[in-house]
Amino acid sequence: MFKKAIIGALVIGLITTSCNNDDDSEIVIPESNLTLNLNGLEDLGSDYLYEGWVIVNGAPVSTGTFSVNSAGELSSTSFQVNTESLNAATSFVLTIEPNPDSDPAPADTKLLSGDFGTGNSATLGLGPVGEGDFLSSAGEFFLRTPTDEAPGTANNGNDEFGVWFGTPGMPPLASLMLPTLKEGWKYEGWVVSNGVPISTGTFTMNNTADDNAGDANGFSETASNGPQLPGEDFFRNAPDGVTFPLDVREKAVVISIEPFPDNSVAPFLLKPLVGTAGTETAPTTYAFELNDASFPSGNVSR
Repeated sequence: MFKKAIIGALVIGLITTSCNNDDDSEIVIPESNLTLNLNGLEDLGSDYLYEGWVIVNGAPVSTGTFSVNSAGELSSTSFQVNTESLNAATSFVLTIEPNPDSDPAPADTKLLSGDFGTGNSATLGLGPVGEGDFLSSAGEFFLRTPTDEAPGTANNGNDEFGVWFGTPGMPPLASLMLPTLKEGWKYEGWVVSNGVPISTGTFTMNNTADDNAGDANGFSETASNGPQLPGEDFFRNAPDGVTFPLDVREKAVVISIEPFPDNSVAPFLLKPLVGTAGTETAPTTYAFELNDASFPSGNVSR
């Protein structure tokens, strides 16, 4: 019995020592705090989330996801990130990701980015969205309804029902000055009637017809006579709460930047150009004004 007791004690001691050694060998990966201070973001709904990324040696490392409520408040502003990765990061990128998301890589819809440089904070701007400076955005639009006119015929006298982004002429000319968008984004035109935004169609080029041209669900009577410009004649398929033909005079006209694919029928938060139509139709033109107040802004610190 005495020998058995000694052996049992030795076994227990070995087990205890083994467990202690295992505990001592556990590797604790140090983490540091990344803080977001962002303004101007909007609620993406339940199907999408914002996700932050730090770029380390050219590769993206996720810093975590968050949502934004109707008041623009972030669900989280502080994130724990691997210390080594965070210290080595050269820049920060904010993307819009599907929820749930099966792809571990960043989506094409990169909304904001900024460089850390030699410091521990990065000021964020719209760099990832397009190739160029959105603060130089400008353009004109005019009211006309070419899609209900037979080729070579006179104007039908109802030009107040259409809006086109460019300058009138034979042919009309492009006038929008907007950066070329990167993958994951498209421009979209809008006319706001009694608080209801009505899309004129999405586009990526200022000198070609937009995605509504020839679409059976578009608003034009026919697409055959439309100019090689983004725009729309509002004749058919009126959305709920709107009566067609739609008189565009004295209404707000907006160009937005939309995520693509887009899960919302409403304009996205990025609206670089805003104008108001007057009472005169073509050849009168109306100027867009820069709306940089719609751009989100902020910084991240580590």
